Amino acid sequence: MMAALRNNKKAMRKVVSSALASLSPSDIQEQSRAVAKQIVASPFFQRSSNVSCYLSMPTAELDTSALVTEILRTGKSLFVPKIDVTADGKMDFLKIYGEADLHSLPAGKWGIMEPQDEYQGRPRVKVLDSSNESLDLILVPGVAFDRSFSRLGHGKGYYDRFIQTYASTHGGRVPLLVALALREQILEGEQVPIGEHDWKMDVIVGPDGILQGTKVESSAVV
Repeated sequence: MMAALRNNKKAMRKVVSSALASLSPSDIQEQSRAVAKQIVASPFFQRSSNVSCYLSMPTAELDTSALVTEILRTGKSLFVPKIDVTADGKMDFLKIYGEADLHSLPAGKWGIMEPQDEYQGRPRVKVLDSSNESLDLILVPGVAFDRSFSRLGHGKGYYDRFIQTYASTHGGRVPLLVALALREQILEGEQVPIGEHDWKMDVIVGPDGILQGTKVESSAVV
């Protein structure tokens, strides 16, 4: 059964990734701007203080460069992912200390910018290592999403493991999980294959609108 699930996921990644690779840079930028605009205007973003957002890959992915800059300009605390190369599948979120810091980040794995563990001679705040830091919102990447709020990731399990670890160290509390998606990544029905350890999203934001689950509809952060 697990083998079948892995094969189904692999096949879907191939199909969606092929569609994304065919998009022009101008199309990706146009859709990215539309998504960023909706995020910034949303009540759940406006009422959040600590926001995590991924730093996008150079190609074939929604571009978050303008969005992360806007997060800092609105006065919110920004945390971005950093992969722990010493442990399989482990990732944490590290704090960014302003626009100059953000724009000086070096490229890490897969050409994605990643923060160093220190900033100006001091250790950066890490979400999982700090009892004082909690996230209100995680802006999540993925390969595909569907209208049951299922997510297909890239197959490494970084986000699913992080969310599970975060929940176990924060009394079961999980930040609002908001998927950022290009139009080609939002599938109809319940097409995305998921397993028992795959976390579902609370919100999916695409260029044409916002899909909200029951957690958002009943939450005080909306």
